[in-house]
Amino acid sequence: MLEFLRGRDVLVAGWGVSGRSLIEPLRDIGARPVVTDGGAAALAEAAELGLDIATCTELETADWSRFALVITSPGWRPDSPVLAAAVTEGTPVWGDVEFAWWVDQARIYGPVRKWLVVTGTNGKTTTTSMVHSILRAAGIASVACGNIGLPILDALRRNPGPQVLAVELSSFQLHWAPSVRPEAGVVLNVAEDHLDWHGGLDAYAAAKSRALYGRVGVVGLDDPVAASLARRSKARRTVGFRIGVPADGELGVVDGKLLDRAFTKAAILAEVGDISPKGPAGVANALAAAALTRAIDVAPQFVREGLIEHKVGPHRAAFVREVAGVEFIDDSKATNPHAARSSILGHPQVVWIAGGQLKGASVEDLVEEIADRLVAAVLIGADAPVLAAALARHAPEVPVVEVRAGDHAGMGDAGADETADAVMARAVRAAAGLARAGDAVLLAPAAASLDMFADYTHRGRSFAAAVAALEDGDIGRHL
Repeated sequence: MLEFLRGRDVLVAGWGVSGRSLIEPLRDIGARPVVTDGGAAALAEAAELGLDIATCTELETADWSRFALVITSPGWRPDSPVLAAAVTEGTPVWGDVEFAWWVDQARIYGPVRKWLVVTGTNGKTTTTSMVHSILRAAGIASVACGNIGLPILDALRRNPGPQVLAVELSSFQLHWAPSVRPEAGVVLNVAEDHLDWHGGLDAYAAAKSRALYGRVGVVGLDDPVAASLARRSKARRTVGFRIGVPADGELGVVDGKLLDRAFTKAAILAEVGDISPKGPAGVANALAAAALTRAIDVAPQFVREGLIEHKVGPHRAAFVREVAGVEFIDDSKATNPHAARSSILGHPQVVWIAGGQLKGASVEDLVEEIADRLVAAVLIGADAPVLAAALARHAPEVPVVEVRAGDHAGMGDAGADETADAVMARAVRAAAGLARAGDAVLLAPAAASLDMFADYTHRGRSFAAAVAALEDGDIGRHL
């Protein structure tokens, strides 16, 4: 399949993590990588490494017959000028995941691996980590890779290599990877996200559904869009999971136990209390991970061991600290309303820290559903007024505090220059002052972070630092 690349130029579109991972595999199969990127600094770096480069402007009028293939980074939209020009000239365009799939199928780096693919709007990284933990418990050589951080090609090149890949894939990556046929793949959920890139919810869901093209497809039955993808599934067998009593062909929960009725008559896999993170989202992710690993015959005891060993990653509903009976939880990764909903529903009494860039997403349904759990809300960021208005409509009894840069006494003219970390520190103190023992102060922003912070990890670290500075006397002082 890859012989057509030998001795030919291959255009690597995007000099990010995935772009860098392509270079050695291309050289190993005898192709000549040529790098393009929209940033001058990125091209300069590639040139310093001895790589051929081409600017995007040059490529708009290039002789495309020199390129056997374009391999694009996942973030590049199909209508970007370089990719559009390639398609017009008849040059095939693959994503880095598509290329990795064919590298694996060609046995460039050893025997073909089993791919367990995880996608969905929320919960991908947690589920992928759970899959990897279960595989480790079962003694199966494996690695977590893809959108979780480690490029698939880097995973394939490991020596000794893994037998199974736990692969997190975004909708962008799946869009550019039509050939991938995983041993098992799951669509956790589908909520409005990245619609500008895909052109609408239907196209976004269709990209996600490519996880369901292999031997076993798995869908989240509690999510209506994900559940509807069962009808589109091209997998040889499709099963589902739900946070409730499972029917035949499903995984679910009965009397506080995770139960498999899809791959056996009935097998107890774990206790709900074994799952981290706690709450409905964590249980759903655990069921999905169990389904993928049961699909390759991992025994129930190893599913349980792996789920017990799994610890939630940073900024994903991670426990930070308890102060005077109040838990502080960092779910900065909850960057859209759907993710925030799952996080909030894991706690009965919440002081909610939220806000940032909603990117046009509606919060009306979210606020209406969680209103009875809210003790108070502390709002930050560009779209704090949107959240405040929704809270006023659907939760008028809930105290709401908006924390803006420089809006407190003593800032003077310096207020506009107040750092994001300082704003977060004031928000955390305000939230602590509105909480009492038994409450959870939860950072689940429901919004992106880039209006104030470098990224969601910066936001989460800022929250944790502010929590570390709290004292017992800060709790409940505004009540």
